[in-house]
Amino acid sequence: MLTEPQLAPYAARSEQGQGRRFEEPAAASRSQFQRDRDRIIHSSAFRRLEYKTQVFLNHEGDLFRTRLTHSLEVAQIGRSVARQLRLNEDLVEAIALAHDLGHTPFGHAGQDALNLCMQGHGGFEHNLQSLRVVDVLEQHYGAFDGLNLMFDTREGILKHCALAQARELGAVGQRFIDRTQPTLEAQLTDLADQIAYNNHDIDDGLRSGLITTQQLSEVDFYARHHRQVERAYPGLPGRRAIYETLRRMIDALVVDLVAHSGQLLLAANPGSVDQVRASAPLICFSESMQAEAAVLKRFLRENLYRHYLVNRMTAKARRIVRELFDAFIAEPALLPPDYQLGAGQPDSQARKIADYIAGMTDRYAIREHKRLFSIDDL
Repeated sequence: MLTEPQLAPYAARSEQGQGRRFEEPAAASRSQFQRDRDRIIHSSAFRRLEYKTQVFLNHEGDLFRTRLTHSLEVAQIGRSVARQLRLNEDLVEAIALAHDLGHTPFGHAGQDALNLCMQGHGGFEHNLQSLRVVDVLEQHYGAFDGLNLMFDTREGILKHCALAQARELGAVGQRFIDRTQPTLEAQLTDLADQIAYNNHDIDDGLRSGLITTQQLSEVDFYARHHRQVERAYPGLPGRRAIYETLRRMIDALVVDLVAHSGQLLLAANPGSVDQVRASAPLICFSESMQAEAAVLKRFLRENLYRHYLVNRMTAKARRIVRELFDAFIAEPALLPPDYQLGAGQPDSQARKIADYIAGMTDRYAIREHKRLFSIDDL
C-alpha cells in the first residue's frame, strides 16, 4: 500500500484511519483514500449526477452546471487548498466527489418534497442518503453491499445530522453526539463546496438572464473584482469579463481560506487527527471574508433561487416527486421488483420508494411521471 509521507502531522492518513466496515486487504498500488475515490467514480450514483439539477433543470441548457460538474469543481478547489495546507488531497477528492450522491432529481426542491412525503417514515435528507448510497445501495461487490469506504470518507460525506439520526448511525454519527470535529479534510471540503456553488451559481444565473451584472454591482465583493477586470482589460466582451471576475473571486476566497486556516493551525498546533477532532473548527474563512460570502449568498437566495421562473420550475418538481411517491405508496406493485418490499427486509416500503425516487435523474423522473399519469402513454 502506498504511504503518504508528505502530509502534515494533523492531516488524515489512510493507514491510520478507522478502517472499512468490512475488512479488505490493502491495495498494492493505491492508498486507501485513492481506492475510495476510484470506487466513487465507478459507481452508478456518480454517473447519474450528470443528469441531476444544480439550479437549472438538465434539459434547460447544455452549459448549466449539474451535480456532476459541481462535484468536480468542489474536488478541484478542495485539492488546491489541501495541497497548500499539506492535507490529504485524495481524501478531500473522495469526499467532494461523493458528497452529493444522495441528492434527488430537481435539486433542493426535490429533496424538500421527498422529505415532506417521508414525514412519519423517518424523513429524507440528502447527506444521510449520500451515506446510504455508499453504505448500502450501490451493488458492485460480492462480499458486501455498498462501496465499503473508509471511515474518514464516510464521515466527511455526512456534513450534518440530527441527534436522533446520529444515534442510529453508530461510530460515523458519534461526533454529532460528542460535539467533536471531523478531519480537516472534511472541514475543507465543506467550504470548497460553498466556494464552488456561490460562484458557479452566479455564472449560471447570468447565463440564464435571471440575474444581471447591474444587480450584482450592488454586491461589493463582485463589484470590486469586476472593477479590477475593467481596469486590466478595458472593453473586454461580456462573457470573458464575467469569467475574469469570477476567477478573481474564487482566488480571493481560496487565498483567504488558506491564509486564515494556516494561522489557526499554527496557533492550535495539533499534532494528530485526534487533536483536530478535539479542537474548534480549524479550516475557516476570516471574519471579513465570511461576511462577504454571506452577502453574496443572500443575494443569490433573494434574486436567483427565489426568482419567479425558478419558482415555477421548483413547483413542477415538487409536484412530480409528490405524485410519484403517492402513486408508489398506494400501489407498490407499480415499482420495479427491486424496490418492492420483500419478506424479511429491514427497510420500510416508504424508504424503498425514497431510494427509488432519490436515485432518479431529472429526465427519468419526468418520464416516469409521464408513464404513470399521461394517457398518451397507455
